Amino acid sequence: MACSAAARSVASAGWLARVATQDLREDGLAPEGGGGGPEPVADMARDRPRFRAIFISDIHLGTPGCQAGPLLDFLREHQAESLYLIGDIIDGWQLRRRWYWPQAHNDVVQKLLRQARKGCRVVFVPGNHDEFARGFVGNNFGGIEVVEDAVHTTADGRRLWITHGDYFDGVIQCAKWLAYVGDHAYEFTLKLNRHINSLRARLGLPYWSLSAYLKHKVKKAVNYVSDFESAVAAEARRRGHQGVVCGHIHHAEIREIEGTLYCNDGDWVESRSALVEHHDGRLELLFWQGTQGEAAQRKPAVAEA
Repeated sequence: MACSAAARSVASAGWLARVATQDLREDGLAPEGGGGGPEPVADMARDRPRFRAIFISDIHLGTPGCQAGPLLDFLREHQAESLYLIGDIIDGWQLRRRWYWPQAHNDVVQKLLRQARKGCRVVFVPGNHDEFARGFVGNNFGGIEVVEDAVHTTADGRRLWITHGDYFDGVIQCAKWLAYVGDHAYEFTLKLNRHINSLRARLGLPYWSLSAYLKHKVKKAVNYVSDFESAVAAEARRRGHQGVVCGHIHHAEIREIEGTLYCNDGDWVESRSALVEHHDGRLELLFWQGTQGEAAQRKPAVAEA
């Protein structure tokens, strides 16, 4: 019961307010990463942000698998006029089972709130793991808009439907108990993945995702991903949009499905990926390879509609 009450407190405005004001002696000058020093005031004060929009999802704050350090590095290096948080930002499922909230996860929340204060439009579309936030749709927390879904119009006039995507997952909708079982198995895979990458780092090898590898090799997983993508694209088309941006399945992708642009921004547990829109409307997937404290490398995968 104590863990459940703690998880519910994550959704409260009071909790967000405490996180937002923690160590904020001057607006926009809070240390991040546990003593990394003040962030430069000019972080979001440039004449033009690097991108028109950034789309990220499936951060899973509140879990050991969340790669908060690399995400903070990414957010420091990439600014945008609009930032879309497309579900599973906070993992309420895990927090109900076991409370896990290190300082780096606070730092991510502070960073998002700080971007909103500095003029970036931040839009939060809750997912299934942070479904508690769906009770706050229509509200605004520290400049972050909470909405059920959204429509983003690109610089070249394309309308993109923004949705997490869990409504198109039959397991979530029809057999939620099976989703919880799968969540436990996924957590085990991520734990094994951390050990593998710890060894790879010592050998000087780049980051590699075991779970992503399994998804590409197991036939049923491949079929599930394909069915999911087709269903989401079909709904976007039915609504009269030219494309869709979603998350949920932790599989970053840009492709056209029967004339509809399908974009999945991936996750910050396995792929460390984000979808970005350039100022000319061009869309691109970025895969962040660096880790906190290292010279980060970018691995872009470009796809134009």
